[in-house]
Amino acid sequence: MSQQFSNDIYTEPSNVDVNTLANLGPLAAMAGIFEGERGLDIKPKADGPRKQAYVERIELQPIDPVTNGPQLFYGLRYVILITKPGQVKTYHEQVGYWLWEPATNTVIQTLAIPRGQIAMASGTAAPDAKSFELVAYRESDTYGIRSNPFLEFGFKTVEYRIKVTINDDGTWGYEEDTVMLIRGKEDEPFHHIDRNLLRKVAEPTPNPLARQAA
Repeated sequence: MSQQFSNDIYTEPSNVDVNTLANLGPLAAMAGIFEGERGLDIKPKADGPRKQAYVERIELQPIDPVTNGPQLFYGLRYVILITKPGQVKTYHEQVGYWLWEPATNTVIQTLAIPRGQIAMASGTAAPDAKSFELVAYRESDTYGIRSNPFLEFGFKTVEYRIKVTINDDGTWGYEEDTVMLIRGKEDEPFHHIDRNLLRKVAEPTPNPLARQAA
């Protein structure tokens, strides 16, 4: 993604609205606490792909506006907790940010998981978009993927892609495709698929600056 920048890398924007919830663009419908009980994970095993159902809870709360000099982001801090149906033990945990840059119509997702892996994916979308797709590539210098040495050795992640769909009934869903080169099977990229439909169970809490201004 090529982008032109001004030589003035220090001056911050003057028209910053403190109310993040009013400035999230296509992320607006994702703010709040959501649950999904029909998740599907297609994961790699020694004998081939295996399907696993999962239950998910995701909390997405607005953060105060963020600036990098003239660059302005509005965003949501999120935490995901996933279990297998009827179990307590965590099956998957993930934290990060969903960010919206109004000036460029860019959506960014950052993610970190306690397997020793991080990624940052990006895409573009209209402010009122009902669906959008983000991607990260291992070889990218900016929107990329980094893994601990064992994952790089055994399950090398070369691409991460997520497509989000916002529904008129207030639900939203996603489908993730994490492309891996598994040791001994590098000539057959494995598509690790995760998908779920999420329903809102609680409203978001306004960001600190917005609460102060209210």
